[in-house]
Amino acid sequence: MKLLENKVAIVTGASRGIGEAIALKLAEHGAHVAFTYLSSEEKAKALEDKLVALGGKAKAYKSNAGVFAECESMVNDVIKEFGTVDICVNNAGISKDNLLLRLTPEQWDDVINVNLTSVFNMTKQVIRPMMKAKKGSIINMSSIVGVSGNAGQSSYAASKAGILGFTMSVAKELGSRNIRCNAIAPGFVETDMTHYLKEGDGAKKFLEGIPLGRFGRAEEIANTTLFLASELSSYITGQVISVCGGLNI
Repeated sequence: MKLLENKVAIVTGASRGIGEAIALKLAEHGAHVAFTYLSSEEKAKALEDKLVALGGKAKAYKSNAGVFAECESMVNDVIKEFGTVDICVNNAGISKDNLLLRLTPEQWDDVINVNLTSVFNMTKQVIRPMMKAKKGSIINMSSIVGVSGNAGQSSYAASKAGILGFTMSVAKELGSRNIRCNAIAPGFVETDMTHYLKEGDGAKKFLEGIPLGRFGRAEEIANTTLFLASELSSYITGQVISVCGGLNI
């Protein structure tokens, strides 16, 4: 059973890691997928080909979700190309970890812009077609660090915590229009961004704090995204689902 037959989804930051897994999962369940990337055109083209091979329509957009004008242009193009937007997954993100004493204003601004401002930029654009259709699902990628904080990650934690407040506010504003907005808070997931966590003594320390005793997989975040994108979660909005192996217990 395909849960998203002929739905149109946008996934930001999808050329690798969690974003790529999400795009593939949505396409597997019948969605047409538009996705953004910033650097590797080669990886973007490879993903586009994989998505098309799954039977749907797909298009890669070189677009910076942290720039309002680029989001506006991209979403307008998606609507022309695909007809509408049913699902928006705000996944684009970076980390520039540093102790507060050493954190520069430039590092702070970069992280807030890419992780948090991008969510505002994209959400503001996609709600117009969703309001017209009187339906939609917006899924924002936060982090367990946004829930509990973490030393050396004040900028990342602030950006991800901001996503939570934004998610709940949007859910309250748009619930009457049948538009749902939820957040996912992944724990430590095996991706290019977190490969260093598995190296040396640090890996043992992180694993000791996870009741399930292992790091998460990108597909597990994608499965949660599929749930929130589909009608299986039709009565869920304004919620934060922690996919962290119990780390936040």
